Amino acid sequence: MYMEFLDLSPLKHAQGAVVLPGSKSISNRILLLSALAEGKTRINHLLDSDDTQVMLAALTKLGVSVTQVDNSRDYDVVGVGGQFPNAAADLFLGNAGTAFRSLTAALALSHGDYTLSGVARMHERPIGDLVDGLRQLGAQIEYLDVAGFPPLKISPLQPTDHAVATVKGNVSSQFLTGLLLAAPMTGRAVTIKVDGELISKPYVEITLNLMQRFGVNVVRDGWQSFSIAAGQRYVSPSVITVEGDASSASYFLAAGVLGLGPVRVEGVGRTSIQGDVRFAEALAQMGANIVYEDNAITASAGQYLRGVDMDFNHIPDAAMTIAVVALFAEGTTTLRNIASWRVKETDRIHAMATELRKVGAIVEEGADYISITPPVKLQAATIDTYDDHRMAMCFSLVALGGVAVRINDPRCVNKTFPEYFSAFAGLTS
Repeated sequence: MYMEFLDLSPLKHAQGAVVLPGSKSISNRILLLSALAEGKTRINHLLDSDDTQVMLAALTKLGVSVTQVDNSRDYDVVGVGGQFPNAAADLFLGNAGTAFRSLTAALALSHGDYTLSGVARMHERPIGDLVDGLRQLGAQIEYLDVAGFPPLKISPLQPTDHAVATVKGNVSSQFLTGLLLAAPMTGRAVTIKVDGELISKPYVEITLNLMQRFGVNVVRDGWQSFSIAAGQRYVSPSVITVEGDASSASYFLAAGVLGLGPVRVEGVGRTSIQGDVRFAEALAQMGANIVYEDNAITASAGQYLRGVDMDFNHIPDAAMTIAVVALFAEGTTTLRNIASWRVKETDRIHAMATELRKVGAIVEEGADYISITPPVKLQAATIDTYDDHRMAMCFSLVALGGVAVRINDPRCVNKTFPEYFSAFAGLTS
């Protein structure tokens, strides 16, 4: 049954332990790499969410053999060795950015005819910089509606002698990730250059780490140039396990601080390859108590929370949680260098400012920053979520201020964490 809203009662405490779902970023990268590789890959602890279901459905439609293991979160993927069996397909990819960008690159550097489309919001999310980079490598891509945006029509690759692609770095790191993941499909030496400052660098580090685990090495010159030698191909590591989702960890770590705690999240820790584990560092700078283990992090309240003025370019998704934690901190909190929020599932700077004001905050928003000054007393509010999973999860934390919160369209969390509200209730009830 469809839930139009979810009412959260005023809460005061949060404590306990949560086992995180698999990382969305890692899950969809591993699915594509497993599909492109030679050999069969057993993927353990794959995230069960809308975005991964989109990727699984797309790979199946492209002729990849994908089998769920005994109703578990484990899957067997039989790799196709670089070329998809089905050379024509019409793919609907919802609002799954990780799937849309990486599949665009992989299909554009193959030899088939494909169309890629999504929901209305996906058709508003820019993809022109990725398309421009792919065209430099011989990709044949047409815009079916507005130039620079999906939907797309892809025709068979027309190989060129040109082996250098340039992509802008300041819109989405997923563009560079798509080019990196797909480049080995050409069989040639490829160099990818980044024009300008690269945002969300930790997400590119995830890509490079996983490519290496599938047998492809990338030589990089800082964050400006990435080179893949000719003749490299993806080879299955046989078994690979998906880390817990570090972005999802942010909500529970914050709950541990706002609800006194302790709250222990299991599935990420000091050995994680995800940049969003650094969310815990930001909490610590605000005054939280943080304890790291290899595969777990525990958070609890310190003496008090203080506002911070920080650059959050490295953890843009988890930074949304800081914007809500700011409601509980002394002074003003400013999140800087977050222009990528504007081109996410919604315009997150505008959406966050609008909803924070509903609970009483004074908010200033700019092109690439947001400043939050908390109210003397939080106000009960009905929160709109903009079909954005992170808006819903972030604003559940407001209830820990002892006020009632209504979350509209709570099912949007299915994008990455269908069981989020049950997990949250388990800590706060």
